Amino acid sequence: MSFLKNVWYVAALAGEVGARPMARTICGEPILLLRKIDGTCVAASNRCPHRFAPLDRGTVVGDGIVQCPYHGLQFDGATGRCVHNPHGGGRIPQAAQIPSYPLVEKHGLLWLWLGDKALADSAAIPDFNFMKDPAFRTQTGAIHVQANYELIVDNLMDLSHVEYLHAGGLGSEAIKRGKIEVTQAGSTVHSNRWCPDGLAPPVWDALFDNYGKPVDHWLNMRWDPPGVLRLDVGVAPVNAAREQGVWGYFNHFLTPETPTSTHYFWSVSRPFKIDDETVDHGIEQAVQVAFVGEDVPIIESVQRLMGGKSFEEMRPVLLSADAGALRARRVLRQLIAAEQAAAPSANAGRSVPAAERVAAP
Repeated sequence: MSFLKNVWYVAALAGEVGARPMARTICGEPILLLRKIDGTCVAASNRCPHRFAPLDRGTVVGDGIVQCPYHGLQFDGATGRCVHNPHGGGRIPQAAQIPSYPLVEKHGLLWLWLGDKALADSAAIPDFNFMKDPAFRTQTGAIHVQANYELIVDNLMDLSHVEYLHAGGLGSEAIKRGKIEVTQAGSTVHSNRWCPDGLAPPVWDALFDNYGKPVDHWLNMRWDPPGVLRLDVGVAPVNAAREQGVWGYFNHFLTPETPTSTHYFWSVSRPFKIDDETVDHGIEQAVQVAFVGEDVPIIESVQRLMGGKSFEEMRPVLLSADAGALRARRVLRQLIAAEQAAAPSANAGRSVPAAERVAAP
């Protein structure tokens, strides 16, 4: 499976990374994450080029410097350069270095770039500034899913499943009859669902102080490739402005670990009752029930039942509600194809002589 490389992936929640080395596999690549003394985070390969040992099991011996646990080579996490070789008189072979990667801390997230460094423009990171806005209360978390990340995108871009998979919680009769609009702006796809004049889903009715009367309910999903989604969702009295109801942003950051596993980072940002811990607890509980207890098991089951075949190979039956998910898949395929067509030949560049690849005895 090919992954899009010239794009920003969420590597971790900012609070996950400290002074101790942290390992995370992203798009099949072993990544080392480390926070330096000044608070900045760096990212590099987690694989020592000598005997391929995991560097995260090593020791931090300086500011952003990690010592390999196997033979003691030391690497600068910011540049990937080997800065110390305890063998052979200290000579450092030219090839004794590891790939380093652009890493940006923004919105309380660590965004990683695996592609061409010259193209790594932090301005291309999708806008989630509200996550650090004091007018919002933001909660975050992470889930590990044993399924391809595109299956999770399908789940989120087609919310027709809510009435069935999340019945009694996030589902409602109004969602089933809601109107869907799919639009595209550049590589961003919007899949919006408008559900007017119906009783609110139980979770939203509780957040709306048990309103108990018909509301307008909206679920507007924005997808940015390859797996960054923002759901603008809420309820308000029929024909009233959203400010008269309750609403928030439910955000999903899907980072491929392997072709069949995903790092699923989530956040919820709300502008109402921002100091109410009972609402915090209610949202945490809703996430556990809906995401962890209902979405994840069905998506993992889908992955298993696909038996190693791709989505296209499975030849799925298509429904009208699939429009947003299919548009996202099509855009992603186009971006990957364009990236691969523009990539230089894998054989370009000088090969490193064996004498340089191996440390001197």
